[in-house]
Amino acid sequence: MQQNQSHSVLITGSTSGIGLAIAHCFARAGHHVMLHGLASDETAQALRAEFAGYSGNQGFSAADISTEAGCAQLVADTREAIGNPSILINNAGIQHTAPAHEFPAEKWQQILAINLSAGFFLSRDLLPAMRSNGWGRIINIASVHGLVASEHKSAYCAAKHGLVGLTKVLALENADRNITANAICPGWVETPLIQPQIENIAREQQVDLDTARAELVGAKQPMARATNPSAIGELALYLCGEFANTITGAALPVDGGWSAQ
Repeated sequence: MQQNQSHSVLITGSTSGIGLAIAHCFARAGHHVMLHGLASDETAQALRAEFAGYSGNQGFSAADISTEAGCAQLVADTREAIGNPSILINNAGIQHTAPAHEFPAEKWQQILAINLSAGFFLSRDLLPAMRSNGWGRIINIASVHGLVASEHKSAYCAAKHGLVGLTKVLALENADRNITANAICPGWVETPLIQPQIENIAREQQVDLDTARAELVGAKQPMARATNPSAIGELALYLCGEFANTITGAALPVDGGWSAQ
């Protein structure tokens, strides 16, 4: 980190899964963390309490980042709660699967808005202060689907490929201001989202959960085990540290060899 100081960090989609794991990694390291996501007041209070033991400040926003105005609201909420963020982690994402010829237009627009456009609007709004300060980090949580494709995921793959491309442009445009931009591209990650798929395989094939998990993950990944969400958080933290100050414009797969095939 810049002179080992604490930074203000905005992490979108950080109420659960990968985003929450990233938030804990940065909070443990002493940084001020802005949590974000669609959550009830009760859930938001529980999250704030969960982070209260860390030394840094924290805030929470439920801004709807599917619109430009919602992204602007999130930036305003963040500045009010923890100051101007010098680290932006675009993690929020949604998914819908269907063949391209049957893909609903509203789902296409929604996925591109949250998975791609929000990352652009937030980067655009926060970059002027990063450039003025001569330091900043932008980390886009893309996906292995930013590097390769899978059937029935036209919108998701288009958005994640776009996010990787955006990352490269931001890296080039800000290389002279000590600002790096990188994409992390996870494959299967151990989050609650994959549990129903594992249980469905176990039920259909009458196998135990470990066997079902290995089958689900191994269908795509040569290394048939999912990544711990904290591993994504630790990689993000590394990318903001002093030894990563020349890593920029990279798309880093954490995918058990999926994209190596």
